[in-house]
Amino acid sequence: MATRQQPPWIQSSLPFVGMTSAVVALAVNMIVSKMAMSEGTSFYILSVYSNGFATLILFPTAFLFHRSKRPPLSFPVLWRIFLLSSFGCFAEIGSYAGINYSSPTLGTAMLNLVPAFTYILAIIFRMEEVNLRTFTTISKSIGTVVSISGAFIVTFYKGPALLNIPLTSEPSTQLYLPVAQNWILGGFLLACASFLTASWCILQASILKMYPVEMIVVAFYCLFVTIQSSLVTLVAERDLSAWKIDTKIGLIAIIYAAIMNIAFRLYVTAWCIWRKGPFFASLFKPLTLVVAVVIGVIFMKEVLYLGSLVGAFVLIIGFYAVMWGKAKEGKVEKGSDESSSNFQAPLLQENIEHV
Repeated sequence: MATRQQPPWIQSSLPFVGMTSAVVALAVNMIVSKMAMSEGTSFYILSVYSNGFATLILFPTAFLFHRSKRPPLSFPVLWRIFLLSSFGCFAEIGSYAGINYSSPTLGTAMLNLVPAFTYILAIIFRMEEVNLRTFTTISKSIGTVVSISGAFIVTFYKGPALLNIPLTSEPSTQLYLPVAQNWILGGFLLACASFLTASWCILQASILKMYPVEMIVVAFYCLFVTIQSSLVTLVAERDLSAWKIDTKIGLIAIIYAAIMNIAFRLYVTAWCIWRKGPFFASLFKPLTLVVAVVIGVIFMKEVLYLGSLVGAFVLIIGFYAVMWGKAKEGKVEKGSDESSSNFQAPLLQENIEHV
């Protein structure tokens, strides 16, 4: 029997198509969520329902795919997944809240902070070596500082409006416009969400070393996030009527987030990492900002400010400086360990640089 063989150009293009679709899914989720929250949907409820729906999708899928070969789940693995879910729960709620107070453009710009925060945490936990005499370390360190500087610019400097300039006589244009002090609060919440996401990446790497079955880990992760976000919502959202989704856009946001942003995007990204490595997947992060700006400005009439443009540009420069240093470092490590049979260890270690 002949094995199925795809043409080489299809095999080489699939990771590009996969990561582009994952980036579009993330950017569209931020915009749809912003629209739902502007119509009155609570970001707490959005997190609970989307993760609950994703759990219903992922659990049967994960155990169906791994019904014959899967290692037993031990308590040390489960409590680490529970801790991972805590990071993910507060990162998700913080991200939704930050977008609610600011805009999807600021939310996607702040995503570029994740590699910088991950690099800092990796140094603290001795997962990265710092040698200021090497150009790779200098590049990663400078890129981290530049990324954080860009985050400060995009948060604290708005500047003049460049596109879709709001008119005070048009109340409809104010639907998605942030108030000045809320813009700063939104930027702070998004920065906190980026830090929690970086912590999530560090912990995820150690879990996958102990239990390398990604589907089951993600399924339990979504289950725990659903439980934790439900408890947080019961405390933070005192209005019981908020649990009822009255708007069509609210229902669309929940379904889209569950299917596309959680289930689809996580699996596609994991597949691309397996095929091309974590550095390849990281290169697509700034594309999220481009997609969000294009969709937000054209379809939502979102105001594009000079501060967002300048800050995002600085963020992207810092991001690529960190990623360039990591890529150069990876080439050196690959050359020295080419004959080693334990090739997956540095690859997994490198996975902490990713969201």
